[in-house]
Amino acid sequence: MPPYLRALGSRNYRIYFAGQLVSLAGTWMQQIAMVWLAYRLTGSAFVLGVVGFASQIPILVLGAFGGVMTDRFDRRRLLLVTQALSMLQALLLAALAWLDAATPAHLIGLAFGLGCINALDVPARQSIVVQLVGDRDDLPNAIALNSFMMHATRFVGPALAGWVVATAGEALCFLINAASYLAVLVALAAIRLPASRAPGTAASPLQALREGLQYCAGHRRIRSSLLLIAGLSLLATPYTVLMPLFAKEIFGGDARLYGLLMGSAGAGALLGAILLASRTDTAGLTALVGRAAPAAGLALAAFALSGRLWLSVPILVGLGFAILLCVAGSNTLIQTAVDNAFRGRVMSLFTMAFLGLAPLGSFAVGSLAHAIGVRPTLVACGLASCAAGLAYRRSQRAG
Repeated sequence: MPPYLRALGSRNYRIYFAGQLVSLAGTWMQQIAMVWLAYRLTGSAFVLGVVGFASQIPILVLGAFGGVMTDRFDRRRLLLVTQALSMLQALLLAALAWLDAATPAHLIGLAFGLGCINALDVPARQSIVVQLVGDRDDLPNAIALNSFMMHATRFVGPALAGWVVATAGEALCFLINAASYLAVLVALAAIRLPASRAPGTAASPLQALREGLQYCAGHRRIRSSLLLIAGLSLLATPYTVLMPLFAKEIFGGDARLYGLLMGSAGAGALLGAILLASRTDTAGLTALVGRAAPAAGLALAAFALSGRLWLSVPILVGLGFAILLCVAGSNTLIQTAVDNAFRGRVMSLFTMAFLGLAPLGSFAVGSLAHAIGVRPTLVACGLASCAAGLAYRRSQRAG
């Protein structure tokens, strides 16, 4: 394999990657269709916010216990269960949409159910990667390829969803997503891993969780990486919830301009994933993350201050690039440092920091923007993110 694809040389990872590629495209299709269906039924921005909140808050509340289960049970079997349950959730959505029986309560309840599934599924998916690569040195490349896959399907899935919804309705999107889970289930059944349990699983769930927290608190690299991701999740990544206001009120555009702005950040993230995939080892990765973190904050503040579209688009490319380097780079640093006995619990904390805190950050940023304005809010968030990045750099130098 070329150096930037070397993780695909491992049979298990290659099969898993192919299944995930299909499934993630379906997942993005469902997300777009679900948001559109909620808006079509209610026309309410509040309902859209509740649906998004319901899908993410379980990760914050239950994610840590999902990590305990990931360390306690066979990860492949856990994923077989979570992916099957996710397929069932998509089939229920498809049936409700097909029968024209969906209500906002149905959508909120099913979104919450999927969030509960993801509280176990995401830590398990993060933790199993190290078991799938034949050479541990290929782990950074595998994590970078996962990021590349996520952002590549982020382009394809929504575009395909828009066409399917316009021509055949939301039900077909949900049905396609349900079918896409078959690819993951087949892949998980095809990979060959020895059934294993992490040592020390006799402890009670609460004790196991406490041990995981103590492990993170006592490990400088893991602790500082988790704090950085939590800071970015609260301060930097919520900028996306304000992007429609920028598109319409600042630049005087419509949904197409909104798509351009979001696509610009996505393109930057894709470039960041390619850069990480091209790296052959983790040497210098801590310094790279240390430079990208304050750069992300400065880019966010610069975007807020820019009133010209021709300048804002490349700034957003840089913003997406820097945030991806921080998130995927920190993921790599954590995964290469963590003891496998604690991997599930540590990755669940990473998931909580990145995804679980997102709804709280979005709520706080949205409330602040309502009180003081969109641009001052993002400037403040950008400067605070820059300070968090500088604190991360200082902590790495001190170590």
